[in-house]
Amino acid sequence: MTDRPATETRRAAADFGRPATETRPDATAFGRPVADSGRPAIETDRPVAELARLLRSCALSATELVSASLDRISAVDPVVRAVLAVDATALDQARAADRRHAAGRPRSPLDGIPVLLKDNIDTAGLAGTAGSRLLAGTPPDRDAEVVARLRAAGAVVLGKTNLTEWGNFRSTASIEGWSAVGGQTRNPHDPEHSPWGSSAGSAAAVAAGMTPLALGTETDGSLVCPAGVCGVAAIKPAPGTLPVTGVVPISTVQDTIGPLAARLEDAALCLAVLTGHPMPTAPAPPESVRVGLWHVKGMAPEAQDVAERAAERLRDAGAVVVPVELALPRDMLVDGLDALCAEFPPSLEQYLSGRRGAPATLDEIIAANRLDPVELALFGQDLFERCAALTEADRRLAPDRRRRSRRQARDLLAAALADHGVDVLMAATSGPAWRIDDGPDPFTRTSSTLPALAGHPNIAVPAGFSGELPIGVSLFGPADLPELLPYALLAERCCGERRTPAVLRDLPLR
Repeated sequence: MTDRPATETRRAAADFGRPATETRPDATAFGRPVADSGRPAIETDRPVAELARLLRSCALSATELVSASLDRISAVDPVVRAVLAVDATALDQARAADRRHAAGRPRSPLDGIPVLLKDNIDTAGLAGTAGSRLLAGTPPDRDAEVVARLRAAGAVVLGKTNLTEWGNFRSTASIEGWSAVGGQTRNPHDPEHSPWGSSAGSAAAVAAGMTPLALGTETDGSLVCPAGVCGVAAIKPAPGTLPVTGVVPISTVQDTIGPLAARLEDAALCLAVLTGHPMPTAPAPPESVRVGLWHVKGMAPEAQDVAERAAERLRDAGAVVVPVELALPRDMLVDGLDALCAEFPPSLEQYLSGRRGAPATLDEIIAANRLDPVELALFGQDLFERCAALTEADRRLAPDRRRRSRRQARDLLAAALADHGVDVLMAATSGPAWRIDDGPDPFTRTSSTLPALAGHPNIAVPAGFSGELPIGVSLFGPADLPELLPYALLAERCCGERRTPAVLRDLPLR
């Protein structure tokens, strides 16, 4: 199926089969809305380190914090539609954290902190759909390894977030933030606009204050792009930084897991706990920093303007910012996509082999989608079909294509840094979000592909607005995340313009 339906058909299909309240919360499913809860206001968007101090001192309880998050979900998610499922044990987890704090035995700075997880990250007994109706109803038996680390740190697994179905790898015409299980997630700054994807629900939930932290995944752009258009921070670590065991994959070679938060320091703290390695939390001294400003060819003019203003603010703070020209070779992009298509079937089928009640192969998924009344209602599965049609010879070529593409991308980044004498590259992450119901999602330029192909970290921070819509900037170049973080923290400090999202402005308590 290649043609898009008319707008009314699109709206109807986006809402078709929306889960009942026991799976997806509505305004009354988990307590009363914030205005009627009878509880004092808890500022869930405080810095995570501050929340951790309050929890350790018992000035705030994890039960209060988790209840506040559930209240915010109850009040806002009927509009934003970011949360696919709330964990029924969340308050039990919070009470256990309170007992540890009362005994003076917190497990980590995340002990008692609520975290939402993208629903391609396995949680035992809870959702695990990747947005597809084919995986709904038989949740995973085991936690993904990264979830086991969260639980060991004492974090409260609050629930699961919506995503672009199958991580936006089912079709070249897919709709960002839409899944057959969860319908259409919307941007908290303007619900008529897209939250991008594929980590749409995680970014929107953080932006709407439903949780201090969320985890998403990225193959190319799926963390940094939704962060940029929703006005939050995201860290895309290099692949291998966190284990992807128990994550519905696109490519186990290029996939990575990363945190989203209102502030970059919160995301860095989360990553430090999950990796067991300290992360810098102080910005680089601006007078010692040289930044290369890359205007991506074809990027939306509004985004280029925001990046220019960010550059001026960095210059005002004492940094040197110089223009950088970069062109992405076509053969590098083709090799990267060909490798991805060849890596997808074995990566997915290895994952499916551990899922009870799931289809066993990509061919079975393609056939089941054709029989489903919702899955192909809005767009087809041409990427699935392309991947399934690859020959064994195509798959044998994938490792060489991956090596060529990665080497070219790394050489391009290294040359840009060296030739311009800069420490880091900065570019607008993407253009502003588009209207959801104006037809097919537009083709929109981003800056995410080069660091994604290189296998390097990429960090997105808020930088400005186009009208009501946030625009972020991304920083990348260094292969080492602790080296990159201080530059991104500096950009956030100088450029991180924020506003209260539209969906929160009319709430009695914020």
